[in-house]
Amino acid sequence: MRRLCPRLGPRPLLWAARSPRRLSSGSSPGMEELLRRSVPPLPPYETKEKAPPPAELRGAEFVRFYRALQPGAPRAELLTRLARDFGVEHGRVAEAAAKVLQAREQRREPGALLQAEDRLRYYLNPQYRGLFQHLGRLEGGLRFLVELRADLMEGLASKAVDGPHVKEMNGVLKNMLSEWFCTGFLNLERVTWQSPCEVLQKISDSEAVHPVRNWVDMKRRVGAYRRCYFFSHCAIPGEPLIVLHVALTSDISSNIQAIVKEVPPLETEDADKITTAIFYSISLTEQGLQGVELGTHLIKRVVKELQKELPQIETFSTLSSIPGFTKWLVGLLSSQSKEQGKNELFTESEWQEICELTGDSSGDTLRKLLQTNEWVRSERLTAALRSPLLRLCAWYLYGEKHRGYALNPVANFHLQNGSVLWRINWMGDTSPRGIGASCGMMVNYRYFLEETASNSALYLGSRQVTASEQVLALVKQFQQNSKL
Repeated sequence: MRRLCPRLGPRPLLWAARSPRRLSSGSSPGMEELLRRSVPPLPPYETKEKAPPPAELRGAEFVRFYRALQPGAPRAELLTRLARDFGVEHGRVAEAAAKVLQAREQRREPGALLQAEDRLRYYLNPQYRGLFQHLGRLEGGLRFLVELRADLMEGLASKAVDGPHVKEMNGVLKNMLSEWFCTGFLNLERVTWQSPCEVLQKISDSEAVHPVRNWVDMKRRVGAYRRCYFFSHCAIPGEPLIVLHVALTSDISSNIQAIVKEVPPLETEDADKITTAIFYSISLTEQGLQGVELGTHLIKRVVKELQKELPQIETFSTLSSIPGFTKWLVGLLSSQSKEQGKNELFTESEWQEICELTGDSSGDTLRKLLQTNEWVRSERLTAALRSPLLRLCAWYLYGEKHRGYALNPVANFHLQNGSVLWRINWMGDTSPRGIGASCGMMVNYRYFLEETASNSALYLGSRQVTASEQVLALVKQFQQNSKL
């Protein structure tokens, strides 16, 4: 067995500095001067093909300067100035737009109109886009841009950077990364216990759904009856960007503890027992790639890989968490408790039993028990809540919408991919995290390969969720017994 790293350590913050070196006030150019030197000006449209490329040293200087800045306010200031002072040149855009309108009004030949539109499109490019393009061509530049966007997103989340210019720059960089990280540049790699220690460490640190407890746990997740795959980029070889964990089973799993429990790994697997592939965790390792469509492509590639290795597999399904369900339910109970005696979530008999068990008719006690996970300590209360919570969860996944699509982000992801909302599992995740996030419930999204394209088109086009009879029956129960 190869020697491994001594421990599974915490993941470093992306907003933290990545170099021990620090800038002193007189050791490097000032921020404004550096930006003027680093950001190539947008040449006039007529000379765009003749403009010399920026010097490599300028880009390398920008990378060194940025990485040497203290985390927090100094980096936030640089990102803000870059977004605000080196964006679109609005005067040129206005002139180009006027020429497009003029060409349309004068009904000039198509070539003249197309050229006017091309000129407008050219001037709509912000100046910092040229910097990003140049950095992406440098050795290690693509990795740096992913790190920079992670910093940018952390800054936006914490309000360290804010405003429309910064948000626009974040969107521009995301679109550029989407082009650079398209499937043609991605390599699918499988993780085994013989994979490099650094890869195992990064996959462990980045596991966002079901945290890895120790090396025994990690060994099981890449051992028999398990598969682990990741995408790497041709410019960043061997580095996991997004990771997918798969369990190979004989049926559709309903409980995550049976998959990730800590037991000695089996040495060999019997292929005759494998008929089902369960996707139970998908995690980004680089937060700077949020919003870049990697997960959908990874699932499709893994399905093809499994069909090649194990052609007897007929069923592809997820065992997915339901983040946000408990928070949504607690919010409903909070609004309900403001009106004493009001009950819109439960039948009269259910509410009477819950009130007797909690000793409170306002719903406040139930809400607090749900927030602290204390309700599962009572077998009677757990049994009383099973039916109503199952139908409420079905409605949360099926009926609660954001701009017409599923409110739950995991549901939205899998439904966009063309899966079927297949089955809701009571006490599918009995860990404190699972109880706290989704009252212990998990859901299976099933992929019928011959139907994914039509299901995806139906969902994206008409916002229609394809669901199984079990889920639709629970939704019908909700509609009959709740008054939301």
